Order: sequence, then structure tokens, then C-alpha cells
Amino acid sequence: MGSTVGLLAALVRSKNAGPFWLTLDVMFDNDAAYRRVRDCGVINRPAVAKMFRRDPAQVIVVNHDAARAIKVSFPRPESSGSKRDSDIYGGQQYAPLLDLPVPD
Repeated sequence: MGSTVGLLAALVRSKNAGPFWLTLDVMFDNDAAYRRVRDCGVINRPAVAKMFRRDPAQVIVVNHDAARAIKVSFPRPESSGSKRDSDIYGGQQYAPLLDLPVPD
């Protein structure tokens, strides 16, 4: 079995960034794993947009080298707490990133 973001990261989480945006955090406990995921570029705007059905122009991906973390933000499909919202805190949205394959 190959490596995935979920296997290499120490923590993958999602949360609201206000009522209209979601933020996904991928954090690593060592430089090698962080650089491997960062440098292969699997967490990128087009991939995230496809995974979460968002417009790539609205996806923000930021690599935080000092923190060994990758932060992704994009507009929520429904505002937090709205009638059609299924995850008021945005805490369950990270799951698709876990199985994202990372090349050797």
C-alpha cells in the first residue's frame, strides 16, 4: 500500500473560518513528511477544487514551512448553521484529504 496524506500527517482537521469559509489543516510532526507532501504538490488548487466541488479560483492553498503545515481554505457550500448545512462547525470536512495518494 502506498503512502497517503492521512498516513504521513500527524493531524488533519477542518473547521469553520467564519460562517462562509472552511479551512483544512494538514500538520506534520517531522520535516521529511512535510516536505514530501509539500514538494510533490498533491495538495493543490485544482485537486482540492475537484475533491470538494469548488471553483479552483476560490481555493487557497498555503504552505507554512515553519509550522510544518499546509492550510487550505475555500467557501463553504452552505453557510454555517443554515437550513441546508450538514456540518455546522465544519469539523467533518477533512476526510477526503486522508486518502489522497502521495508519490514516493
